[in-house]
Amino acid sequence: MENIKVMGFTLFFFSVGLLHFISLACGAPLAPALFVFGDSLFDSGNNNLLPTVSKANFKPYGVDFVRGDTGRFSNGRLVPDFIAEFLGLPYPPPSISIRISTPVTGLNYASASCGILPETGQFLGKCLSLDDQIDLFQHTVKSSLPKHFKGRPNEQSEHLSKSIFVVCVGSNDYMSNYLKPKEYDTSKLYSPQAFAQHLLDKLSAQFQRLHSLGARKVVMYEIGPIGCIPSMTRKKKHSGKCVEESNQLVAYFNDDLLGMLQNLTSTLPNSIFVRGHAHWLGYDAIINPSRYGLLDTSNPCCKTWANGTSACIPELKPCPNPNQHYFFDGYHLTETVYSVLAGACINDRSVCSPTLRELVQM
Repeated sequence: MENIKVMGFTLFFFSVGLLHFISLACGAPLAPALFVFGDSLFDSGNNNLLPTVSKANFKPYGVDFVRGDTGRFSNGRLVPDFIAEFLGLPYPPPSISIRISTPVTGLNYASASCGILPETGQFLGKCLSLDDQIDLFQHTVKSSLPKHFKGRPNEQSEHLSKSIFVVCVGSNDYMSNYLKPKEYDTSKLYSPQAFAQHLLDKLSAQFQRLHSLGARKVVMYEIGPIGCIPSMTRKKKHSGKCVEESNQLVAYFNDDLLGMLQNLTSTLPNSIFVRGHAHWLGYDAIINPSRYGLLDTSNPCCKTWANGTSACIPELKPCPNPNQHYFFDGYHLTETVYSVLAGACINDRSVCSPTLRELVQM
């Protein structure tokens, strides 16, 4: 059964590639637009234009991506890229790279090193917090999209209501805030449970703001198993494959995420907030790599700074088999893992309920 599941993903992504080609050629997408928010797991190049050390616009990043080193923190496609292919839409371009006409098919606002809280990650340089990203989306809604829907505000509202919004944010609020006591005092001010609730309260307000701007179909991925990433496992003493106390920290957030999203769905008119229940899936791939066609779930594929705990060193060749690795650098995942995380949300109700396949019909 496990082999069938993995083969299912392989066959699915072959069909997704065909669907992407056919839909773009025929102009028949499953949703009118895809809007992307989050951090480096979803950033497709916004940080290229910001004064920060958190960039990925150099080789070996993008070694397996058709457009090369665009600023994606991986060897290839990210979760939003696979979702765009499924929807039959172009990859949403980085929002701050748009200088002339905003595409009606969506934008990517995600920014590496940032998080839910405005101060998260700022010691690394400038990044776009989730508040900043929603500010940019507000500009899109108020100033850019109306040029496509001149004098037809109801059509713009319908366009946004049928669009898909995907969000992946929160891991940096732990790794680049709560777990950085020299830079931040949050771990002194909040217990782990109280900090998780602080993040959820802030995120709930941010999602309410997105809804007020027209978002109706929102998928929010859980925070992944941060205790398993090389930047954590190579710095902290632990037994087994992961630093489980770090995984427990984000579990407090993940455990209450569903309730928060269900509350928003029940209180905000015509909204559907979906939890991407993917923490377990990412963890299972680390503990049971053969189920997912992986050989190495501990070491980064590229040669990184600081003994495998940081970003790729520019221009050095990566490992010869990136897609058999879980990690591409000290923090980020390979295209193989992103394909599993995207495909599961598209098709598997144990990960996303409703699935993306169902959500586009609602």
